[in-house]
Amino acid sequence: MKPFEIINLGNGLEIHFCLDATDTNAQFTMFKAVIHPNAKVPAAHYHENFDETIYGLKGSLTLTVDDQIITLGPGDFHFVKRGRVHNFINQTDETVEVLAFANPGVLTANYFKDLLGIFEAGGPPDMGKLKSTMLEYGLVPVVS
Repeated sequence: MKPFEIINLGNGLEIHFCLDATDTNAQFTMFKAVIHPNAKVPAAHYHENFDETIYGLKGSLTLTVDDQIITLGPGDFHFVKRGRVHNFINQTDETVEVLAFANPGVLTANYFKDLLGIFEAGGPPDMGKLKSTMLEYGLVPVVS
């Protein structure tokens, strides 16, 4: 079993990539997200090319899917079908952990590595680069 890769985005959000597309013949990818209190989280978005299932491991995550607000605790899960606008936030004082499955396996660890490069460039993140990186990997940001 290979060790997972930890990508610390430096904004209160860590990604522990477990299985990449190369590990699953592009059937799915799996990663654990560690979301600290007051973490900077992705903008509301939808996926063009994959579905996502989020499974609660620790703490309480507030997930918004379209207009529905869902609280995920340990053992809870929610299936986010491609095309559905969603985002999440940790509104607690405790660290939250969730396991995410994306299928098919078109989302890779490279997405998070590219985001890290933008965050490490210094100064406020370049919003244009963030948007283009999201789009490159099939995540479409939605501005309300």
